[in-house]
Amino acid sequence: QVQLVESGGGLVQAGGSLRLSCAASGRRFSSDAMGWYRQAPGKQRELVAVITSGGNTNYADSVKGRFTISRDNAKSTVYLQMNSLKPEDTAVYYCAARRKWSVQYDYWGQGTQVTVSS
Repeated sequence: QVQLVESGGGLVQAGGSLRLSCAASGRRFSSDAMGWYRQAPGKQRELVAVITSGGNTNYADSVKGRFTISRDNAKSTVYLQMNSLKPEDTAVYYCAARRKWSVQYDYWGQGTQVTVSS
């Protein structure tokens, strides 16, 4: 059974940092692109960051320079380091995996809540 399990969310003050983790199991993810999405109340889900199997990264403009996505294939884990957090970063953060030939994300985690207080 394929599973993506996020952890590391919580409550933090503005300007603080959090590190999210996404542990993958059930198949090999080393050739997958991995992404972090977020969804705030009343808003559409948005792509925050993505990392390819080769380690190339891309970020939403709203988080560039503050967030860093990375992966450890040996641990089947993807990370999202979030610095200089802002109240508008408050959302449920989801980890997702996209298989090599897929045009959409195939697997999703259950999400972890991040709340940034002002």
